[in-house]
Amino acid sequence: MSILANHTQTPRATTQTDTDPPVGTSMRKKSIQSRIVSYVVLVLGSLAFLFPLAWLVSTSLKTQDQILVYPIQWLPDPVNWSNYVDLFDVAPFGRYLLNTVLLTVGGVAGSLIGSSIAAYAFAKLRFPGRDVFFMVMLATLMVPSWATLIPSYVLFARIGWLDSFAPILVPALFAAPFNTFLLRQFFLSIPNELDEAAKIDGASTFRIFWSIALPMARPALIIVALFSFLTYWNEYLLPLVYLQSDDKYPLSVGVANFIGLQNQDFALAMTGAAIAIAPCLILFFIAQRWFIQGVVITGVKG
Repeated sequence: MSILANHTQTPRATTQTDTDPPVGTSMRKKSIQSRIVSYVVLVLGSLAFLFPLAWLVSTSLKTQDQILVYPIQWLPDPVNWSNYVDLFDVAPFGRYLLNTVLLTVGGVAGSLIGSSIAAYAFAKLRFPGRDVFFMVMLATLMVPSWATLIPSYVLFARIGWLDSFAPILVPALFAAPFNTFLLRQFFLSIPNELDEAAKIDGASTFRIFWSIALPMARPALIIVALFSFLTYWNEYLLPLVYLQSDDKYPLSVGVANFIGLQNQDFALAMTGAAIAIAPCLILFFIAQRWFIQGVVITGVKG
């Protein structure tokens, strides 16, 4: 019986030898290696994107002679800060800057007002065809802006709005599809019980929107304001089409025209470009966590 038992025993599983590395150690090594590779790729990609910016800033602080030096002199010696003063003497950059601020402030305010009202209606109100209207609005994201440029130009020309800020600022009051979608996603995350409790207390729909929904949606409103700031600060096509007077141009059009005229003075041209992008860079470094949160909010339940 003992001999039969020995023959019918289940063979033991192969055990790990002393020379084989532990499974946990191998997994950790692979994780470290993949992380190193990711960091290297990200650093190289960042340097590639920072190269034009570094060239722009360096050139804006050089004299014309330093720009033509070969090999490239990355650190100007001496640093020519006077370019940032001379620029305002050779072109009306002060006026360009003021126009850009006016357009940006008006555009951001209009986007917040129009998009928040539309988003709250699509998220909390019940009316026939609500979902259909929302899908149609989102579908307009697939329509390129230049496809409607000619009809819009004809319309604004007939009502006498050309060479004014109205064709740029008035459409901002009509809900932008992306901003409306982002705010709607946030409004959907607000419990309906709050609205119902406010209605029981006698609050109107506008009072609920103003006193409850908007304060709770402050993070989403900040994100919409940031995206709108970048949009209107860098807007080039609409001012180029609708504005005709040089004293009404924003920085985007003013810098482009200046670079076209000053094709020999690369230092001043790069100085104008540096002034145009400086607020966007500062804003990104200050509020980058809000830009990241904007991506997160779009994933809130729909």
